Amino acid sequence: MGEGNFLAQSQPLVYSQMKKNVEHERLAHAYIFEGDNGCGKHEMALWLAKRLLCLNVTEGKPCEQCVNCNRINEGEHPNVQLLEPDGQTIKVYQIRQLQAELAKSSFEKGMQIFVIQQADKMNPSAANSLLKLLEEPPGNSVAILETNVLGKILPTIQSRCQIVHFTPLAKEHLIKRLEENHLSTNVAKLIANLTNSYDKAVEISEDEWFNETREIISTWFDYLKKGDPQAFIFVQKKVVAQAKEKEQQRMIFAILLVYFQNERDRSLENRQQTQRNNHILELILQAQQKLTANVAFQGTAEQLALRIID
Repeated sequence: MGEGNFLAQSQPLVYSQMKKNVEHERLAHAYIFEGDNGCGKHEMALWLAKRLLCLNVTEGKPCEQCVNCNRINEGEHPNVQLLEPDGQTIKVYQIRQLQAELAKSSFEKGMQIFVIQQADKMNPSAANSLLKLLEEPPGNSVAILETNVLGKILPTIQSRCQIVHFTPLAKEHLIKRLEENHLSTNVAKLIANLTNSYDKAVEISEDEWFNETREIISTWFDYLKKGDPQAFIFVQKKVVAQAKEKEQQRMIFAILLVYFQNERDRSLENRQQTQRNNHILELILQAQQKLTANVAFQGTAEQLALRIID
């Protein structure tokens, strides 16, 4: 899926507004794209660069085929500068190098676009250097700062930028992106119920502990659903071994909650079954609250099993 199609579906308001800004020549000199990782900030930055430099714009969209679009896709267009942290931070030398590039006569006609990824990771010297650049921007340029932590960017930098808020990915778009990443529909749906960040979703999908644990919780769910006393024994046999850390314990209950939410949604036509599933969901939510209150995981999970199979 190209950036344009993805953005039109996942960030329709931002996409429509940026498209109009270009068409009506209302572009700001500098933008802050703010939102969760994976929500489309970087895709929007690349789309905008292509829209401004494309040789064959059609219906307000870059063609995705001309030499300029291809070079931007490959990170090789001289008018498009991409900057990301060197190690843990963005350092002052990187901003100075960027200033030097922008001060040169452009190799080619058209806008100069510079994109700073993870802009909240600028160290103080880099931030002050960027502030000077934004105070006296090169004539034919657009700056795009990407961040998922707006509060970590200097207020003086924020005041010189137009802030564009990206909403979290809707569940259906996240599922679609995960499926494009070769995940099965069931796993994609499970993960999309655990996070709305694409980057976090990919991280979860590649985690060996998660993939092993979701299979174990699936078996536990089957015992609980049937009211099988094995559900209590299974906590001691398998579940506790997967719950060494607090975050793992939280994830186990979160996965179980999703399984029973799906079960409830499948049984909506059966009133009695729906009532039982709603009761189980309440019990799982209570177990999550106990965990937050630092009640021991094993005792909480065993009690949950007994109350469900009762």
